This record gives sequence, structure tokens and C-alpha cells, in this order.
Amino acid sequence: MNFTKVLTNWYSINKRDLPWRNTKNPYHIWLSEIILQQTQIKQGLPYYEAFVKNFPTVFDLASADEQDILKLWQGLGYYSRARNLHVSAKHIANDLNGKFPKIYSEILKLKGVGDYTASAIASICFNEPTAVVDGNVYRVLSRYFGIQTPINSTQGIKEFKSLASSLIDIKNPGDYNQAIMEFGATQCKPKNPYCIVCPLSDSCVALQKSIIEVLPVKLKKTKLTKRHFNFLVFLTPDKKTIFEKRSSKGIWQNLYQFPLIETKKQLTPEDFYTLREVTSYLNGMNFKYRLFNTKELVHKLSHQHLHTRFWIIEIDKLPKDGILYSKITDYPMPKLISNFIEAFEF
Repeated sequence: MNFTKVLTNWYSINKRDLPWRNTKNPYHIWLSEIILQQTQIKQGLPYYEAFVKNFPTVFDLASADEQDILKLWQGLGYYSRARNLHVSAKHIANDLNGKFPKIYSEILKLKGVGDYTASAIASICFNEPTAVVDGNVYRVLSRYFGIQTPINSTQGIKEFKSLASSLIDIKNPGDYNQAIMEFGATQCKPKNPYCIVCPLSDSCVALQKSIIEVLPVKLKKTKLTKRHFNFLVFLTPDKKTIFEKRSSKGIWQNLYQFPLIETKKQLTPEDFYTLREVTSYLNGMNFKYRLFNTKELVHKLSHQHLHTRFWIIEIDKLPKDGILYSKITDYPMPKLISNFIEAFEF
């Protein structure tokens, strides 16, 4: 069976109608690929459409304020993707005169672009035969060829990239790359794949050996870190609160949040009142406080779980400059914070 031909034929019949499949514009393809990293199409599509509408060219994105970009990105997570988009847009607009790099090796130099994204753009937009390898591709190849090398091991990464490169359609690399990704997303799914109507079923090793559910093999993830976040939500008679920019590197860089105190364990109300960070922050001021959520909200990120509480602090005057409640939604913020704001109903 000709694996490559079967996949491209399947794709020509079964591909979904998506806006980035109706263009060869590298700026649009780049936007779609970055937005869809760690994101399902149904979630990413509205963001793609919003970005194309608000920033129709790379020059528009380059000249935009980072805060506006982060606000538009709000809810997608992995905010470094948005910051990297902005940095790369500035590079393309200012250093490359708005001309998008046309070969894999040059596309790879863009901040936030890795092997997969560079391969996708190079093949789809410029017909360069560079093979994509993402989660969908790992799954299809490992199952069809019965490969049990862990996909997140050094050996596995090299092995699957080499195999993918050997299979690519030299004459039509863009469609082939999209075909194998689409096949993994809609046919050879992680759970309950449609093996009964699969065009590759006659020669699929995983199906023949009944090991579909165990492939692809992946090494155990990094141990999760448990963190305790305590947000201070100030309320004043003149309807102001403190909302500050998170400048430190790591999660949520340059997004806005309520003042945060991180502790090693969950705080009781008594612990909170006597906590050094709280007494130091408020510097002897009179205040009333209560817990918004007595049960911790657990916000799950890739390598850490944030056990979160929101402390409502009623005070006559803020210990530092604040903003009106009515302005709070103007700022880009993490999903965790926006969910609280919606529930609290300022």
C-alpha cells in the first residue's frame, strides 16, 4: 500500500473547510499555526478570525500595542505565544521589509517558531518538502508502523522526523503535511479511532497486533508542582481596586492580576490576618476581609497546579494607586482572573 498516496487521496475527500486552508499567505498560515499550538481548532478558530480582522497585515501586528495583543489572546493560554508573535512581527516588518522568510531554515529563526511550525509554513506556502511532526503525526506513524520508541525521547524525536521526511510527497508537500495532521485529528484519534472505515487498516501494525490504545508511547511527564495563590481583591467606597501588571518571567508575563501572595500551604482566615506579607502590604490600615471561595480553585497548567483563593478586602483607601471597577476588563488577564471577575460581578 502506498501510505502517502492513500493519505493525500483521503484528505482531498475528507478535509475540513477552514479559512487558513484557502490561502497561501504565509502571514495567515503563521498566525493559524501559532494559535493552534496546544489548542483545538474549535477553540482557536475565533481567535484566528479576530487576529486577521484586527491585524490584517504583519505591519498591523508589528505596530500594535502588546497590551492589545494580549487582550485579544485572552483565554487561549500559553501567552508567550502572543508575545513571540509580536516580536517576530516587528522583525519581519522592520528588518525584512515586511517580506516573510521563504525557506525552512530562515522561518525557523523567528522567535516562537520551532521545527513543526517552520515545516508547516515552508511546505504549505513555499512548497518546500519539509515534514511536519506534531502529536497527530506521532500517533498516525507510531500506530501504522508499530513503533514503540517513546515520542518524547531524543531517539524518538529523531526517528519519527526521519520517517516523516521519507514519506513526504516531494511534489505536493503542503497537502501531504496537512493530510497526515488532519488524518490524526479526525480519523486516527487518540481514543476510539475509526479503524473500521480506515483506508490504512489492512496494513496498520497497531490494528493487527491490537496495540492501538498503547501507541504512541510517551515517557512520564515532569512531576507536577503544587502552588498556593492568594489574590487580594480590594474594594473601596469610591469603587476602586488594585490591578497590577505581572512583570516577572514565567506564567502570565505582562498580564494583569490582583495583588498576589504565594504561600507554601492553604491559609486559614486567621493565618491570613497575621501573615507578614499582608500586614506589611497594608501597613497598619484598618480593613475588613472575607474569603470569596472557601474551597480552593484549582487552575491546571502544563506542569503546575495553582490552588487559588480570592480574599475580598474592604478598605477606605487603597495602599497604592488603583483603577475603577468599570475599567478592569480593559486589561489583558489570565483566564483564572477573568473567571473570577465574571463570577464576582463588580
